[in-house]
Amino acid sequence: MIETNGERPYCQAHVDPLAGLRTPHDPPWDVYLTGTVFLDIIFTGLDSAPVRGTESWARGMGSSPGGVANMATALARLGLKTSLAAAFGDDHYGEYCWDALEQGEGIDLAPSRTVPGWHSPVTVSMAYEGERTMVSHGHEPPPEEPAPEHAPRARAAVASLTPGTRAQWIAESARAGTRIFADVGWDDTGRWDLAGLADLEHCEAFLPNADEAMRYTGADSPRAAAHALTEYVPLAVVTLGAEGAYAVDGRTGETAEVPAIAVEALDPTGAGDVFVAGFVMGTLADWPLADRLAFAGLTAALSVQEFGGSLSAPGWAEIAAWWRRVQSVDDQDPTALRRYAFLESLLPEVTRPWPLRRAVPTIGFRRSA
Repeated sequence: MIETNGERPYCQAHVDPLAGLRTPHDPPWDVYLTGTVFLDIIFTGLDSAPVRGTESWARGMGSSPGGVANMATALARLGLKTSLAAAFGDDHYGEYCWDALEQGEGIDLAPSRTVPGWHSPVTVSMAYEGERTMVSHGHEPPPEEPAPEHAPRARAAVASLTPGTRAQWIAESARAGTRIFADVGWDDTGRWDLAGLADLEHCEAFLPNADEAMRYTGADSPRAAAHALTEYVPLAVVTLGAEGAYAVDGRTGETAEVPAIAVEALDPTGAGDVFVAGFVMGTLADWPLADRLAFAGLTAALSVQEFGGSLSAPGWAEIAAWWRRVQSVDDQDPTALRRYAFLESLLPEVTRPWPLRRAVPTIGFRRSA
């Protein structure tokens, strides 16, 4: 059983990966992002997919903020000062999500707002056999959802591009010096037209998966697609699933490819968000391209070993525990160890084993008087 009373299972180890780069003139936030927050309810311990006409009992259940909260949480747990603009329902679900993000993760919600009479969107996720099935429900969002017209000053922003639309804040933030990192969802129109991603011209980096990259460029391989994308954006990063990731910096011609870490995947929910968060952090820390890819892949690999989206985002304690564990393996490949040695100076001292099992908070019990 993985339920708790809503208290944090342990304190996150505080690491500031940008400590050596900070100045008094910095923007107040490291990363800004906007989008829709869902309440995620996750059922775990299912032996198989639910069968029509039967009742299935899960051995565990948890809940957490989902949607854009997955990436916001991943960024915050990596030590970045994170600001989120989102609409929250004024129901108990919305209150829970707000509190979990603001109080539990230290995320700035000043650009966010509570919308009277709006019900929080909900996703139920059932995890089994390394995959998940999701059912979502939501009411029509408020007209101003999800983004305010003007974003706060930040070093970077993560934007989810929508074909055929522009977001005023993206161009405005880019002109103010914010570095824009873009991802994209499935193109339901079926056109896969890069010209339709109008805000891509304001972005420093674009991080699609292999299928998306090939469809947008017409290339016959993910690596060819990455090179083709540099005609539209300075830095293209294409995730290759179990093969890792490939990146091309069109400004310098540099390329990098890092294989994925082999792990037992329990739930892939939010892994893509965690990858982007890790890459953004490494970029802001001025790491070499290959190190950024390796770190992003590592954080994503750690996340799929836990259930849920924001619940599974690793912090520095998990990363440090993993590093201590792999170093202790007798037949560990020295080359593989050297690939992640750049993390040594950042990692806190930990005594917990790896993999860590993060307790999953429920919506919470009433506090006794």
